Amino acid sequence: MRKLDTKTIVVASHNAGKIREIQDLIGPLGFTAKSAAELNFIEPDETGTTFEENARIKALASASAANMPALSDDSGLVIDALGGDPGVYTANWAETADGTRDFAMAMEKVEKALEKAGAAKPEQRTARFVSVLCLAWPDGHTELFRGEVGGTVVWPPRGTQGFGYDPVFQPQGYDTTFGEMSAEQKHGWKPGDEQALSHRARAFKVFVEACLEA
Repeated sequence: MRKLDTKTIVVASHNAGKIREIQDLIGPLGFTAKSAAELNFIEPDETGTTFEENARIKALASASAANMPALSDDSGLVIDALGGDPGVYTANWAETADGTRDFAMAMEKVEKALEKAGAAKPEQRTARFVSVLCLAWPDGHTELFRGEVGGTVVWPPRGTQGFGYDPVFQPQGYDTTFGEMSAEQKHGWKPGDEQALSHRARAFKVFVEACLEA
């Protein structure tokens, strides 16, 4: 496992919500980070069929363009009754004809698919959010860190916090959705904390313990 010996990195993302969460997580550790969007890097085609492959594509593209380490995230909602969909295509389900993303539409698409599958009861609507972080260096070296959180898909959507599918995902052990949680509740995590809630915070915890701690 290669250690990260700099506090200056690129957040390899063009997703505003994802960039905000990653910066919330790395900020307290003293990092200076700009996103691929801020730096006007070209968004690479995510041609992988796994979270790991797509995270690596994004991190390597930014690390090469910036000539410094880059941290990417590839994440998605994996729903058991839908055979794992939307999975790595989570963002694609939100794509519209004009190339923008409409997550209200995407959540409706998920609900219609669950209805078609006959998944009406909570126990039939189990799901998990998956996040894979990739730390890449300009020389092509990469390290991967995976985090998951289980829960249930609810309907109708609840809450206006977070982004993406957060309003329809209720994590196991909670009676609120990610969309109803503050940023601190959802992904607030600091070194020394035993637990992290969100999939991204759990992946980040693994990253910190592997690459930053002595």
